[in-house]
Parts: sequence; structure tokens; C-alpha cells
Amino acid sequence: MTDLHPVRRALLSVSDKTGLIDLGKALSDRGIELLSTGGSAKMLRDAGLDVKDVSDVTGFPEMMDGRVKTLHPRVHGGLLALRDNDEHVAAMKEHGIGDIDLLVVNLYPFEDALKRGADYAEMIENIDIGGPAMIRAAAKNHGFVNVVVDVEDYGVLLEELDQNDGQTSYPFRQWLAQNAYARTAAYDAAVSNWMAGAIGLEAPRRRAVAGQLAQTLRYGENPHQEAAFYTDGTGRSGVATATQVQGKELSYNNINDTDAAFELVSEFPAADGPAVAIIKHANPCGVARGATLLDAYQKAFDCDRTSAFGGIVALNQPLDADTATEITQIFTEVVIAPGASDEAKEIFAAKKNLRLLLTDALPNPQDAGLTTRQVSGGMLVQDKDVGHRAMDDLKVVTEKAPTEEQMQDLLFAWKVAKHVKSNAIVYVKAGQTVGVGAGQMSRLDSATIAGVKAQRMADVLELDESLAKGSAVASDAFFPFADGLLEAAAAGATCVIQPGGSMRDDEVIKAANDAGIAMVFTGMRHFRH
Repeated sequence: MTDLHPVRRALLSVSDKTGLIDLGKALSDRGIELLSTGGSAKMLRDAGLDVKDVSDVTGFPEMMDGRVKTLHPRVHGGLLALRDNDEHVAAMKEHGIGDIDLLVVNLYPFEDALKRGADYAEMIENIDIGGPAMIRAAAKNHGFVNVVVDVEDYGVLLEELDQNDGQTSYPFRQWLAQNAYARTAAYDAAVSNWMAGAIGLEAPRRRAVAGQLAQTLRYGENPHQEAAFYTDGTGRSGVATATQVQGKELSYNNINDTDAAFELVSEFPAADGPAVAIIKHANPCGVARGATLLDAYQKAFDCDRTSAFGGIVALNQPLDADTATEITQIFTEVVIAPGASDEAKEIFAAKKNLRLLLTDALPNPQDAGLTTRQVSGGMLVQDKDVGHRAMDDLKVVTEKAPTEEQMQDLLFAWKVAKHVKSNAIVYVKAGQTVGVGAGQMSRLDSATIAGVKAQRMADVLELDESLAKGSAVASDAFFPFADGLLEAAAAGATCVIQPGGSMRDDEVIKAANDAGIAMVFTGMRHFRH
């Protein structure tokens, strides 16, 4: 095997025909013989190119609605034969098998069918068989054969041919082969995961995870870590599908925090009024509703002005000029919103490093899906936390029942707590977070920290009493002891929402009654690690 190998004969069989004619012409102009199938062959022939049908090579017509066309020794032999093996060369000559030096294939659009919610029968018909078989054959024989599976690599292929007088190098074919195997792996992952869901298999014996490179990153969480960003192909609205209008390249931490912010603000539908979430290190430092987007931003900012510096801002409505002006008053890393006015974009343009991401819509917080986390030697897979509670789902367990206004704040706090790292304590008053305690080993400590933050901001705002005075408080999991609840009451909370389910629930309920505060149980927790 030599490093350079000429390309004399190519097989083109694609579902996505973007750039096909230009590629066919470029290959033909370089003296490369073209083989093709079905619609690809027709398209090339209609463009005036000399194309040989694969059926003429195999001696068999396409049959069974195109299911059988390339599964033939004269195709796979041409892809798999070792050109420097005398026995392989003799077998090719004996059976009339010609070399195939280049395979260009993209697969049936299974992922597209999945995105549009096709039914079971259509999904089955969109599972490609011949394509993956040819791709794997060509990739295995990359010592001699080039395999291209992505439209964006057509130009790269032609450049390689031109640089090497119609030949390709071994490192180039290795690169193509790796990409080809990754493509079939991602395709099979999509098929197997879809089928597991379609047949109700919650824990299949094997679980495949795949992604497509969106961008390489300067580094990971820290400068000594290499990193990259991959999309999962679902097309879910968010940081992965957003358009970056301006600003520096997103970092690993930017992407992680922006996702956390947009997922949180999506809990508050735009139809219910403006809402803003400010995130720092994947935890909310301020969330609020408002009469206007500007009002919501100011309230969210006033929860913790210190932490908001260098934070991520997520909006549930298109960014307007007034809100844009206010956001630019402090250093902000990223703003993400479902749209922005021209005036808002102009205001942000003066802050060249400020990243503005725009999406078509908010993500649906009830979209089902899987989350994965790598551990040493394996990975954890679970359903996404789409649990929610409405007012009718809450159980009043104290002598005092919350007022309607308190109920609204309790539900608001509960939605926010879902997005705070455990142990989570969130104080809310009048649709505005006023204190957040996140990620502590003790729930008591989280309650204390949230109360301290509420008092600190009251001092900044020159108020006579803590922001937590008269607030509703949410706990993401039950209070194992009464101490955390009593700490919240001391901070000024007048009502509590928590899952319940502790062995000491009776003690906690008694403590709430003794403190004269109302408490409701959700029967659901929101651990977030």
C-alpha cells in the first residue's frame, strides 16, 4: 500500500442532493468515472453528465422500492478489495469487479423524520441499510478507498485531489474513515434510541449517545482542559440552535450557563408576562416577573447585584431597547432571548464583547428527553426533570393555609428551585427572588445563606427590613429537621413549599404551626446535582 492512491472511479448515492451536480461535474472534469443510483443518477444525467447506473454494474435492477440496489459483490467487492493483494486482484478480474476508489453517500433522513414526529411505519422506511453497509466497507478499506458522508467535505475532497494530482493521501483517507464511522455510529444511535422509546423500553441493554461538532472551544472549564461543543440533532430551541448576533466566541462555561438560564426562564411562558433570569455558575442569582421586560430585569438584578456582575441574562420575550440599555450598565457575559428589536441590537453593538444569542422560540419545559452524565467507567442516564406542580396539586399541611397571593409566590419559588443546585432554598416575594441558597451540604446552610443575601441586598437598597420579610420559601427536597424551616422563618418567610416525605414531617409541621406560617407539600422533589 502506498501513501498516495489515485481516484479513477466514484460511486455517488445520496439522499441530500445539495451540491451533487457541482461535485459530479468536478469529478468528471478530473477524469473520474461516475457510478450512481436512482434519483442521484437521474439528477446527474439530467445535468448532462455521463453516469453509469449501479444496476448496469451489478446486473440486477433496483428492487423492493429501492431497498435492494447496492447490496451486491460487484459493489462491495469494488469497495473492499485490497489493491496490493494478488488474490483480491485476481478475484476481481475473475468476477468482473471494478475498483471503486471514492464513495459519496449520505443516509436516508432518519433524523429529519424523527424531528417532525413521523409515525412508526415512516420511521422504519427511513432506516438506511445499503448506505451504512457501503460506508463501513469503504471506511474499513481506507488504505485505498475514500468515503465522504458530509456535503461540507466535497470541497475538501476536491482540494486534496488537486494538491496530489488526482490522488489522495493516506492521512486524508484515515480522516474520512473516522468521520464515516462516527456518522454511522450516530445514525445507529438515533435509530436504536428512537426504537427503545417507540416500544417503551426504559432501560435498553445498550444505550448509544452521539453528537455533531458545533464548535471547538478555546478550553473547557479551566484553561488546561481541552473542550468542544456538540449538538444532539434534536433541534430543541436553546443555546445549541441559537444565532449569535454579536460578541466574542462562546466559552465552555458560557454555553453551560446560558443553557441553564434559558431552560429556567422557559418555565415562565411569554404569554403570562415578561420574565428574566440571571445566572452565575449555573445557579440563578435573580429571577423575576415584571410589568415590562425592563421591570422584570431590574427586579431580578435587585435580588443579588454582586453575583449578577459577569452573569448570563435570559429573557422570555424579545429584547427591547429599554431593557438592552439597562443590561449594558454592568458587565454581562451573554444575553439570550427569543428575538430582539433593531434598536436593542444597535444598543448592544456598542458593547462588542457582549454576546447576544437569539432563538426562534422558548424551549418547552415539558419536552421529554434524556440527560446523561459520565462517571468513571460508565454513564448515568435518566429522564429529564419535567416534573411540575399546579395549585391543585399542592397539599396544605399546616393550620394556616396560604393566601392566593402566597400560593402564586410559592409556585414561582418552586419553579426556580428546580433549577438551583441542591441543597436549594429560594425566597420569593411578589414574583421576585429575594434570596437564593445553592449547592450546600446542609439545607440549614442554604437557608442561612439565602437569608444573608436577602438582608445584604436590603442594606444595599437602603431598606428598613430584609427582602425576605414576608416572603415565600421553597426547598427542593424535604426538611430532614425543623432547623432549616425555622431559619427560613427567622429570615422572614411566612409560607413554605417543600416535597414532604421526611420521617420527621410531623416535627417540621409542628414547627411551622408554632411559628405561625403556612406550608404546602408537593409530593415531588427537584434534586439537581
